[in-house]
Amino acid sequence: MDNLCHTLAGAAFAQAGLGRRTRLAGATLVIGANLPDVDVLVFATSAPAVAFRRGWTHGIAAQALLPVALTALMLLVARTIPADDDGPPARAGWLLALSYLGVLSHVGLDLLNNYGIRLLAPFDWRWFYGDAVFILDPWLWLTLGAGLWLSARRAADGLPPSTTPARLALVAAALYIAAMSVSAQWARSAVLDAWRDARRTEPLSLMVGPRPVTPFHRTVVVDAGDHYETGTFTWAPWRPVPGRPTAPYVSFDAVVPKNDRDPRVARAREVPHIRGFLAWSRFPFWDLEEAPAGTRVRVGDMRFRGRGAFTQDVVVPEAADIISAF
Repeated sequence: MDNLCHTLAGAAFAQAGLGRRTRLAGATLVIGANLPDVDVLVFATSAPAVAFRRGWTHGIAAQALLPVALTALMLLVARTIPADDDGPPARAGWLLALSYLGVLSHVGLDLLNNYGIRLLAPFDWRWFYGDAVFILDPWLWLTLGAGLWLSARRAADGLPPSTTPARLALVAAALYIAAMSVSAQWARSAVLDAWRDARRTEPLSLMVGPRPVTPFHRTVVVDAGDHYETGTFTWAPWRPVPGRPTAPYVSFDAVVPKNDRDPRVARAREVPHIRGFLAWSRFPFWDLEEAPAGTRVRVGDMRFRGRGAFTQDVVVPEAADIISAF
């Protein structure tokens, strides 16, 4: 998920009552909810960001160690900066528990979308995908934000502080996530059945991924061997479909060749930044176009087709050497 969602989740946990358990509780929850994304520092290097992100700082080792480091930092802050209120002192046990809650909430939310997360890194570099909630989900923003706003409004109106709005927001968010996760599994089964009925074969792999804003519609990507087929899945029973009036409805409406057997693609795979991209890519496809010095080979991923940030280029000359990369 995006950092706004992570921040709202950490703040909601604090406002729900956990912020009163120890000094610096709120800061610990918000920082912990964002801490695994420290790997964004990779953008300051020349390494392909997708090859590094959601790995070292999101895997099982980081889940165990990052909260310990955050607790140590918070205890240092508590000793360095004197308290200016009559609240509770800094309690190491509570700070550690809240650090774990923040970090694990981040990992759990990231696991929901189709970008992927290397959950077992560094012991196993496999990617795991929830395919349930889009990486930018306004419904989670609104739900968690509303709980925080209602709590802040009470304070602005001079009313006694209440944990109820934030707790209700967290419950509503959890129910929404559960519903999206269950519907994702049902949608996958429906698409798989539709594919088998239409093609009489098994797909090599399949994604029924979330779309922004519209929880009743999903994007379909099917690996059919030498090409992908894309389509749409919808739960919406009110959508008129000629010849098929009942929902759910599955359509396969586009074919995208992989182009992965071209000799120029084989040479492009040897380039380090292309290898890094492929370590992340789930549904890679290749485009080739003539360039002054040879052929420009571009690799993308069907999950984010049409988004330039999720592509890598290299120019393959007629000779054996690759002379430039972008």
